[in-house]
Amino acid sequence: MCNTLIIYSTVDGQTKRICQAMATELEQAGEHVIFSELSETTEEQLQHCDKVLIGASIRYGKHRPMLYQFVNRYKTLLDGRKNAFFSVNVVARKPEKNTPQTNPYMLKFQQLSLWQPQQLGVFAGRIVYADYGWLDRTAIRFIMWLTKGPTDTSQAYEFTDWELVRQFAREFAAR
Repeated sequence: MCNTLIIYSTVDGQTKRICQAMATELEQAGEHVIFSELSETTEEQLQHCDKVLIGASIRYGKHRPMLYQFVNRYKTLLDGRKNAFFSVNVVARKPEKNTPQTNPYMLKFQQLSLWQPQQLGVFAGRIVYADYGWLDRTAIRFIMWLTKGPTDTSQAYEFTDWELVRQFAREFAAR
């Protein structure tokens, strides 16, 4: 049985939900999955797993600084295992920005990170205006207006392609 460590960094919970969907696929493939939030992940957990999958969200155009600190610190351990990384961002709702080769946040991650994952993925996130405070709601609405996205703050918008998520997990399971 393969021990797979899934590490997530999320602001609003969508990245964790994506990781949970992937865990279901991996468990169906016979893998034992362990979940860990990025800030709680230990070196010992990394040492005792066969595979590592990291998912991280974008907020205001950036991955959290802790993500870069983590992957740069543990680059050798990550490289010593089968590994993958995916980014969750609303920009990926656009077909021309939904691949690792075309998503600006994935490209930036690859430039800033010492770790270069074996498998990369990009998934569109979601917007739930009702969950945000006034400042976040206003800022996200303005960004959506600029990028021709949805601005009705009485609605929630799910952009995640769940079949793509499951496909990514199946490809990772096959590694």
